[in-house]
Amino acid sequence: MKEKRISFGQGKGSLTHNNREFVADNVDVFRTPDNITFVCQPIGEAYDQLFRESTERYNAKQKRNDRKVHGSYYEHLFGVKPCNTVRTAADKRKSFYEDVVQIGKMEDSGYGTEDFQLVADCLKEYMEGFQNRNPNFYVFNAVLHMDEATPHLHIDYIPVGHYTRGQDTQNGIAQALKEMGYGEGKMAIAKWRAAEVEVLNAICLEHGIKPLAPEKARGTLEVEEYKEQRRQADELAEQNAQVKAELGENREMLKAVKEKTAKLAEIDSIETGKTVFGGKVTVSQEDWQNVTDLARKEVASQKQTKKLRKERDEAVRERDELKAKLSAVSSELAAYKKAEEQKGPFTREKLKKETKRISREDELSRKLKKAETFISACGLNADYQQYKYNSTTRKNVLE
Repeated sequence: MKEKRISFGQGKGSLTHNNREFVADNVDVFRTPDNITFVCQPIGEAYDQLFRESTERYNAKQKRNDRKVHGSYYEHLFGVKPCNTVRTAADKRKSFYEDVVQIGKMEDSGYGTEDFQLVADCLKEYMEGFQNRNPNFYVFNAVLHMDEATPHLHIDYIPVGHYTRGQDTQNGIAQALKEMGYGEGKMAIAKWRAAEVEVLNAICLEHGIKPLAPEKARGTLEVEEYKEQRRQADELAEQNAQVKAELGENREMLKAVKEKTAKLAEIDSIETGKTVFGGKVTVSQEDWQNVTDLARKEVASQKQTKKLRKERDEAVRERDELKAKLSAVSSELAAYKKAEEQKGPFTREKLKKETKRISREDELSRKLKKAETFISACGLNADYQQYKYNSTTRKNVLE
């Protein structure tokens, strides 16, 4: 049975990327038609469907105008019109949540491998049962990407909770998890993810895949940066393992040498006797042979011990160097993540301005279309076209 690692992590939540309104460098546009869109509903429409009636019921009960929800429920929570990126409210609620699910890696399940379509089929089967398993997570956008290195799912959902105080139906992930039977507290989301991974594991086993434990998410690193960091970490880990293995072998050899050296102590136990020829001693032939053998072994063991100590010192030095390299990579990774977090406000501000600009352009475009429709209805279309021609001609002359 083939072994593949499961990846189940939280995504950034960019609907323009998921729906290919924006195309990144790692996307093969010739394979984009192979993508499978399970659902694609505008988020404003989804919020209206989920919360409008509840908001109307809440407002009807309020006697004070300042307690009513003015505008849409989305605008009330997040202070802006519905948009295609995740918004966070003052109470930390998010406009929607995204999970990214993948089976295998580029090396064993990527485009061009024999299992490319197999893992895509598993992900498709998993997604088709997602909404029924999670009735409080309303899925408004879900896409299986087949045009990147490895097939993967983007699942975007709005958590729906029901309350006895305040508005009776609200965006609330804690309440949604509780209603689906995952309890309360910080472990609720972990229990839910574990349950979903088990579902995916069962599907994989049915298709001849032995799932390995889910891999940790890559945080804010871009795809290529993450791959390089992981490659370096894997290389350092392998080198470190080799050094540890060599150290283990050297320890065994040193142990053997110590055992042989300890036998020299037996020399002290040999019985000796003085002869008539003065201070000389006599020993038996057998003892003499033992002494000779031990002497030879001692000379050899000293040479071997010196060699082993040198190798041990070299191995320790290499290990320390590897530890330093690994520490440097970890520090670099931490610095990168910190820098990305610090850049966050600037990016959000820039995105906010760009959203306003696009919204303004859309509004002007709608007004222009209404004006043209009105002109046409009044029978002034020919005059309008002549006016446009004259305006263009005057502009060209001025330029």
